[in-house]
Amino acid sequence: MSELVQYRVEGGVAVITLCDPPANTYSYEMMRQLDDAILKFRMDEEAHVAVVTGAGEKFFCAGANIGMLSKVTPAFKYAFCLHANETLCRLEQTPKLAIAALNGHCVGGGLEVALACDLRIARKGGGKIGLPEVTLGVLPGTGGTQRLARTVGKSRAIELMATARTMEAEEARQLGIVNQVFEGENFLVKVLEYARQFVPPAKAAGAVGRIKRAVQSGAEMSLGDGLALERELQQLLFQAADAAEGLAAYVEKRPPKFTGR
Repeated sequence: MSELVQYRVEGGVAVITLCDPPANTYSYEMMRQLDDAILKFRMDEEAHVAVVTGAGEKFFCAGANIGMLSKVTPAFKYAFCLHANETLCRLEQTPKLAIAALNGHCVGGGLEVALACDLRIARKGGGKIGLPEVTLGVLPGTGGTQRLARTVGKSRAIELMATARTMEAEEARQLGIVNQVFEGENFLVKVLEYARQFVPPAKAAGAVGRIKRAVQSGAEMSLGDGLALERELQQLLFQAADAAEGLAAYVEKRPPKFTGR
C-alpha cells in the first residue's frame, strides 16, 4: 500500500499530511492510514498538537475519490462513510488540539475533515471552501451536515449546502468556518509557528487538551452534565505538575515553564 498519509513531529507538533496529489482525494486506503496517524498522534508523548494539511499547494483535500465510489456497491459506500465518520470522530475526540492548515481548495469531504479539527487556518487566495455534494445528488455524509450546522447555525448551514455555494477564505473566516487567514508565502511554516504557542513550555498542553474535551463533549450534554464533566477534568488538572507550576509561577511573578505533565 502506498503512503497516502504522512506523519512527522516537529518541535512538539505532529504534521499529518494527506498525500495523493493533485487533489488529495481520500479513498478507503487513505482513510485507514489517517485513522492510524490519528491514533499515533494520540499516543505520541512527543506530540502535543497536530496540524493536518494537504500535499502540494492546489488542494487541501477535494473530498472522497469519486472514481472509487462510482465503482463500488451501495453497501461498500455505506461502510466507507461509516468508517470515515468513525475516523473523524476519533480526531475530534482526541484530547489534544488539532489544527487544519487549508493550503488549497477545501471542498466536500475535505471540508468535513477540516471541520473535525478544532481550529482551521486557510491560505489567502488558496482556493474555494464549501460542501457542494448536492451537485452529485448526495449530501455531505462524513459529518458535514452536523458539524457545519454546529459551526454556523442550522439555517445558514442548510443554505450553504443546498445551494452548493463555495467561498474564498476571507468569507469563510467571517462566517466562522475558518479561524485565521494567513498569507500564502511560507504558509505551513506560519501555521507551525502558530501551533507551537500551544506546546510546552509556552502552554500547559494537558490543560489545552482538556479544554477541548470539555467543549467537544460538553456541547452534546445538558448544562448540568457539562458542568460535571468540567469539574472532573479540572480535578485531573489540579493533580498535574503543570498546574502546580502555573500556580507557583503566578505567585512568584515569573513566566511558567510547563512540561506537558
